[in-house]
Amino acid sequence: MSQQGDELSDYHPVLVEGMGAYDQRDPLKVAQQVCRQLGCHWVQQPPTKPLILLTQGDPLSAKGISAITPLVAEHFGMPRGLIYLDEHIADYHWRDADRSNVLLTLPYSAMAQYLEHSQNGMVARIASLIDRHIEEKNVTRSALEKPPLPDYFRDFALLQEVTKAACSYRCGEITIAHTTADIPEFSVTRFYTIGLELGLIDPADMVPFDGAV
Repeated sequence: MSQQGDELSDYHPVLVEGMGAYDQRDPLKVAQQVCRQLGCHWVQQPPTKPLILLTQGDPLSAKGISAITPLVAEHFGMPRGLIYLDEHIADYHWRDADRSNVLLTLPYSAMAQYLEHSQNGMVARIASLIDRHIEEKNVTRSALEKPPLPDYFRDFALLQEVTKAACSYRCGEITIAHTTADIPEFSVTRFYTIGLELGLIDPADMVPFDGAV
């Protein structure tokens, strides 16, 4: 394992999930609400390790998740980490990712290895469930006369769910926060239910948004 991978286990990973640049809300207001919710959560369930905010390759934008996460990291004085898709999966992902103030970087393949080491065959189980959800969503989209979900949804849903599960096992603790209480049905974020369905994520580690912005 890489030195950076070993370093990850020294931290309490924080993942903030939400909409991309199409989210037209004020990022500062959203970040303030996320920070309030995180603060309340950690009073009840305090981390035992230093915090690190993990991002998943979103390019820098004036709106949406990539505008929100730096504000959350700054508020709590957290360093940032980047988990990105390997070049053979998406050659643009590392290239376009916001890497400002990033302390460590790890590819998806490393996260998949960590998870397989703890639970053999789990990555395949996650992938299978993602495929089933995509099929169901595409049936719904067809009825709405919408095109199927883009192929990249599968890669990014895998990145999202494998990263969280691997972090939970490798670090022994994790916090997952959402940037909206109304997660769009046809978004990558909506696949968060898969980690819960498979028992990979403890619902007690999830922080709801619970607030209008």
